Amino acid sequence: MSLSRTNRVSYLCSLFEVSRTAYYRYRRGESHNADKKYNRPKHEIRIEFIRNLKRYGSRRIKESLKQKGIKISRRKVAEIMRKEGLRAIQPPRFIPRTTDSKHGKRVCPNLLLEQPKPDRPNAVWTSDITYMPLKGGKWAYLCTWMDLYSRQIVGWQLADNMEEGLVREPLVRALLKRRAKRGMIVHSDRGGQYLSRKIKKVIKTFKLRQSMSRADDPYDNAWAESFWSRMKAELDMPKGGYENIEKLKSKLFEYIEGYYNTRRLHSSLNYLNPAAFEAEYYRQTG
Repeated sequence: MSLSRTNRVSYLCSLFEVSRTAYYRYRRGESHNADKKYNRPKHEIRIEFIRNLKRYGSRRIKESLKQKGIKISRRKVAEIMRKEGLRAIQPPRFIPRTTDSKHGKRVCPNLLLEQPKPDRPNAVWTSDITYMPLKGGKWAYLCTWMDLYSRQIVGWQLADNMEEGLVREPLVRALLKRRAKRGMIVHSDRGGQYLSRKIKKVIKTFKLRQSMSRADDPYDNAWAESFWSRMKAELDMPKGGYENIEKLKSKLFEYIEGYYNTRRLHSSLNYLNPAAFEAEYYRQTG
């Protein structure tokens, strides 16, 4: 004999050991969790925090959720993160450093002092070199070239020395890949690598304009310094440095190409990643 609807519901509830209220809420598509309004954001915040390898604080998580259609205030995100013990990696305080420019070579003026903020890609690229620790007290050296419009790292190279090729080779690769137009500014500090004969030839061949920071004023290249600070914090480098240069290079590729350029949201870019910010420019300009 078939069961009536009421008896059928009672049978199902007893079979699965749930209340009739929970069953009807399930049929309406509602969560059985009474604290739904709090727990969904908590779940999404934790996913976003883990997906970005502890690199996002409340501000970027809020914007990332907003892009997914989840509206929540930054204050609420911060509250949930605090209760859940989700603490983002913080870069060390920015400490300006100077470059040894006692190389006797003629330096270039700072052209950026005369320029407004770039309004398009490939208008201004900036570059710098930093040290990266390896185990056994050894060091590797990283050079990057950043597009100042989008903050995208357009070229980079890691080596066990600071010879001029560390600067020149990633610049040439980036120039060929992005087809930069004549007149683009390339800015750096006063390091001797940026004044080598071969670099001068590249600048002349591609018809670039070379610019350099003023003496003893590292804030003139603060974009590069800021990137170093953030990168080294977000890489969460192992104590004592990486095992060897090959492993470090793999980590840098993963961070720069797989995360920073294509995923990391920037507050200065309307909370887009560098690649998306450039894509939006080309979409609007056709």
